[in-house]
Amino acid sequence: MTRPAGALALVAAVVGALVAVVLGFLTFGAQATVAPDHVPVAVAAPPEIAQRIAAHGPGQLAWTVASPAQARQLLEDKKVYGVLELAPGPAATVVTSGAVNPAGTQVAQQALTGAATALAGVPKQEVLHPVGLAGRVAPLAASALAWIGALVAGLALTQLAKRTGRTIGAGARFLQVTGAGVLITAVVAGFFALWDSTLPLTADVLGFVFLAATAFAALQAALLRVLGLRAMAVLGPLYLVAPAVAGQVPELLNPAYRALLWSWTPFRFAAEGLRSLLQGVPGAPDVTTALWVLGALLAAGLPVTLWPARSARQEAEPHLADGVVEVGVH
Repeated sequence: MTRPAGALALVAAVVGALVAVVLGFLTFGAQATVAPDHVPVAVAAPPEIAQRIAAHGPGQLAWTVASPAQARQLLEDKKVYGVLELAPGPAATVVTSGAVNPAGTQVAQQALTGAATALAGVPKQEVLHPVGLAGRVAPLAASALAWIGALVAGLALTQLAKRTGRTIGAGARFLQVTGAGVLITAVVAGFFALWDSTLPLTADVLGFVFLAATAFAALQAALLRVLGLRAMAVLGPLYLVAPAVAGQVPELLNPAYRALLWSWTPFRFAAEGLRSLLQGVPGAPDVTTALWVLGALLAAGLPVTLWPARSARQEAEPHLADGVVEVGVH
């Protein structure tokens, strides 16, 4: 029985409203609820002063009392976003790092500068691993470009095969995944060179970008193979998470966004690991974590992408989700 046009119009309106809800939750909602909460910072000062400062937390800041060397090591390890050094006398220094997420750095720098000014006057500002605007933007941009580029590559292969009636074997899928990784790495390297010629295009940086792009491509190809075009309902909105959530630090996000989105989004692992590599801190813990996460995505996605059809009958039947015929390697 044909549905009335009015019912179809109502369904379309509801779908539009649901899309608006998803977009609002993934993007503007995260940005609109940003507020500092237990932002980790360190203070290196004479004991009585350090304890007095730390006694004001917890709250917007979470203080760690340490020696100057220990505090700077915490900053190198990205366990704090800034350090307040108070030497005996009027001297004060606020230390930040270009290898740390810029959102957390900005909050820490403002708060530490205010605390130092109240105690000892306007402090000296010191930046470890100085970074320009392009260096701050590049890690998240590379992660987002790798995701969307790999997604379009996987979708294009599926749709081209459907339109031309050709089959997609394991060899073609492997070529699509690795080819997307190579070409997207070249694109990212080109943008880095265009944005700031001082950004290092070393083997570890390019290798990391290739791993991220290939891991994303493998995961997306696996979901597209299993779900067909329906996978776009998951893969497309995830792209919106990159600028809205992955670019923040958890201490600035509403707890709901922190638990439901930030805690698992692959963009943050790729972005923060690449940030450390670009700023010459390959030993930072987030590099190791990112390598494990991206490696796991690649290991999970590639077997599903390349797994042969289970039977000759399946090879002859169209894929239920997108109509692409599945066959073995040709």
